[in-house]
Amino acid sequence: MNASHDLHTHSTASDGTLTPEALVRRAAAAGVTVLALTDHDTTAGVADAVAVAQALGITLVPGAEISVTWGARTVHVVGLHLDISHPVLQAGLAGLMTFRAWRAEEIGRRLAKQGIGQAYEGAKALSNGTLIGRTHFARFLVQQRLALDTAEVFKRFLVSGKPGHVAGQWATLDAAVGWIRAAGGQAVLAHPARYGLTRTRMLTLLGEFREHGGVGLEVVTGSHSRDDAFNFARHAREQRLLASAGSDYHGPEHPWLELGRLPPLPEGCTPIWHDWLEPAVRSHALLAASG
Repeated sequence: MNASHDLHTHSTASDGTLTPEALVRRAAAAGVTVLALTDHDTTAGVADAVAVAQALGITLVPGAEISVTWGARTVHVVGLHLDISHPVLQAGLAGLMTFRAWRAEEIGRRLAKQGIGQAYEGAKALSNGTLIGRTHFARFLVQQRLALDTAEVFKRFLVSGKPGHVAGQWATLDAAVGWIRAAGGQAVLAHPARYGLTRTRMLTLLGEFREHGGVGLEVVTGSHSRDDAFNFARHAREQRLLASAGSDYHGPEHPWLELGRLPPLPEGCTPIWHDWLEPAVRSHALLAASG
């Protein structure tokens, strides 16, 4: 079963709605024993999460979900067991954060041209003030009653061809995997079913990912159907990739993506955690590194 492992979650360090500490407490209450904090393009919440995890007796895996531009589309690579102090990793993430800051301001400018004022300020107020993502704009526009929910906001305002869309200028696949490997981590391709790739394009992506040093594929995740999980379990086996599982949890506002409720990996998969150190060893090492 995967219920004890959740290797893809978000906190207020990026676009989640729970603080790192609250996220860890909720995960522990849900029976998760190994939790990865994988905020978008930042490791800022890891240190706070570590101390709480240690106190609660669960393993906190330091991670990040890195934004990548591949084939004119955005894909995401999760890094697990990162040395969050590594200069190569942090330099790479700093570059992405600089782009994110400009993009947020540009989204605000574009929405203002459509008569939606104060969108940047509103999104910033809903964020941590440092990382302002599209989800924060979506939440603000819902508050302004310009849409029923965040999904409608994305469809009407924030995707390609809509007034608030700003194309991503993210890391290359090679660079993102390289940062993760430099920091001693394992690179996992996140929620692959979301990219809408043909089988041929998916095989190309997975092949390049492996060539650059990627080792894992997210087989079970909140946005995958049962058929998706079986399909990508097959891809993982054929491409000799380890299988990962993570809810992509962003907060209690999305109860269908609750912590601790992941189905098991399909048979025949090798879990990415199969040769990890014992939890107590990991926790002790991480706490020492964060202190």
